[in-house]
Amino acid sequence: MKEIFTIGFFIGLFSATLRMATPLILATLGEVFCERSGVLNLGIEGIMLFTSLIAFLTTYFTNNLWLGVLTAIIVGILFGILMAFFTVNLGVSQHVSGLGITLFASGLSLFTYRQIIGSPQIPPTIETFKTLTIPVLSKIPIIGPILFDQYILTYIALLSIPIVSFIIYKTNFGLSLRAVGENPEAADALGINVYRTRYVALIIGGGLMGLAGSFFTLAYFNMFLYGIVGGRGWVCIALVIFANWDPARVLLGALLFGGVDALQLRLQAIGFNIPYQFFLMMPYVLTIIVLVLVARNAIAPSSILKPYRRE
Repeated sequence: MKEIFTIGFFIGLFSATLRMATPLILATLGEVFCERSGVLNLGIEGIMLFTSLIAFLTTYFTNNLWLGVLTAIIVGILFGILMAFFTVNLGVSQHVSGLGITLFASGLSLFTYRQIIGSPQIPPTIETFKTLTIPVLSKIPIIGPILFDQYILTYIALLSIPIVSFIIYKTNFGLSLRAVGENPEAADALGINVYRTRYVALIIGGGLMGLAGSFFTLAYFNMFLYGIVGGRGWVCIALVIFANWDPARVLLGALLFGGVDALQLRLQAIGFNIPYQFFLMMPYVLTIIVLVLVARNAIAPSSILKPYRRE
């Protein structure tokens, strides 16, 4: 119990919080792009799982971590295109197509792993990314080890927040994206290509989800496990609502969930005499509580879930 009230414990906790929040930030930003265009992408869980496998397999056979990241992004983009084809071109239910992609990608992940790797008693592993220590800044007391001794993918995730905010709020594409998400008919009347805008949004979203998936096997773990994503894709859907579709607020939600996730791991490690199932459910209980508190005031893009057909 005394271990909790030490500087070392809190430094480790906050540092782990950033690591746990990394895939949440990336995937949630991807979902923000999708939903801002008026498309709810429920394929996020499956996309993250399959891209985590692709990143692992690529790195396992090539020993190149960045090639693993690249292939995960490309596969994520392909899933984004598939989702766009279903929802933009065919106009089918976004719920059904998204869930279908999740089921398909999840099943394909297990099938692909067994076909390529098999079912060994000891799963194969890879050399993962090491933390990147930034000179001088990492020596700052308390803050240094937390902020400046992280994986490079964590730095990328943090930098993505202002970049995505700038794109959505300060560029012509961002203006078109928001217009399409709110009123595609009016946007079309102003000369905005609704179909192309939604395609681009889903492609960007899929790429970010693929990048998030790669983090699990190239940084967080050194192997692929079927339950490696652990429902975090569904958490990202909740985080979009929590952030009210604002990229800047995504960080707060991701840190909140990541902090609880990191805390439950550390409480288990120091031997709290509580059933481990209680610790595992803590982050998801928090997600439900947060949704109950903020969902009433959330204002979703007006055209979300509505297929667009040009007259």
